[in-house]
Amino acid sequence: MDLERGSVAVVGAAESDLGQVAPDTGIVDLMAQATMRALDDCGLKLSDIDAVLSATTQSRYAPMLLAEYLHIKPKFLDGTFIGGSSFMSHVAHAHAAIQLGICEVAVIAYGSTQRTISRAMASAREYNPFETPYRPFLPASAYALAAARHMHEFGTTREQLAEVAVAARKWALMNPVAWEKEPLTIEQVLNARMVSYPFTVRDCCLVTDGGGAIILTSAVRARTLKKKPAYVLGVGEAWGHTTISNMPNLTVTAAAESGHKAFRMAGLKLSDVNMLSLYDAFTITPILFLEDLGFCPKGEGGRFVADGAIAPGGKLAVNTSGGGLSYCHPGMYGLLVMIEAVRQVRGECGERQVKNCEIALAHGNGGVLSSQCTVLFGSETAL
Repeated sequence: MDLERGSVAVVGAAESDLGQVAPDTGIVDLMAQATMRALDDCGLKLSDIDAVLSATTQSRYAPMLLAEYLHIKPKFLDGTFIGGSSFMSHVAHAHAAIQLGICEVAVIAYGSTQRTISRAMASAREYNPFETPYRPFLPASAYALAAARHMHEFGTTREQLAEVAVAARKWALMNPVAWEKEPLTIEQVLNARMVSYPFTVRDCCLVTDGGGAIILTSAVRARTLKKKPAYVLGVGEAWGHTTISNMPNLTVTAAAESGHKAFRMAGLKLSDVNMLSLYDAFTITPILFLEDLGFCPKGEGGRFVADGAIAPGGKLAVNTSGGGLSYCHPGMYGLLVMIEAVRQVRGECGERQVKNCEIALAHGNGGVLSSQCTVLFGSETAL
């Protein structure tokens, strides 16, 4: 079935508590908290929800647990799990379900307590006979391989990687709920503790608790609610590999495919996009995605981000929340990527608001550059 451009919209968006949450808080507590805040954001009631979509590393039954916790009996459940891009995939699935009349109001929710209980406990690694015996420090070592190859093949420098972290921090300083509160320089990134070459700890995402939720419904119903809708204009999903040892090319991701699908559905050009919300688990990922989505040629990503080009006041607004590097990163970060894109389209971002933001791109990444999903959100003007 072909999804109809703009027939579904995000009408509510909210984070749960972020950072380090209160003792004994569970992942479903965070999902429910974000859901109730998202409902308040759009003016709908809990009884309006008839579809629940969720995924988390800390439970195999996330959508069922959330529905049980909220005491609702939805018509549609989806627990698709493909890593941090799962939630963009959920948007496509919710869109289809609403378009087919299976449900009317869908919530996509996430929660993680990885900082409280430790990342190792929250995201246990499966044994891989081709990788585990070599004791890689995953996921950092996998992304470091991609970064090192990009440096070797295209001349990308550690300073250019550091530009991504510095830009994210500058945006985060304008976000009241961002975890990081202090300025960051390129020298501080380069001189920080080495994690997995070429990454220092400042090239790596935060480890926080938190979660979020978005509410979707039909475009017709969306126009009756209290906030401006962010219409789903295009969605694309793609998969390249699962394990890093099976990635066909360490410098090319399936974002090239997912982005093409999303833009084709939306009927848009790259130049139509006003801001990008890109999954930044490590400083190499926005560089790869800028290339693979088409915003710069392959190999030019490092040079593209240099000199503050993606920082406030730069030529392209990227990760205006502060991203996974400085805002928050509760394990699977994709839902938070979309929340920022939705808020930018609705003009709700205060000091960091991108002027005349009619179209925002949210891109999710799962596994070790494995699954890639792209969503294009637009305002009423963009329809």
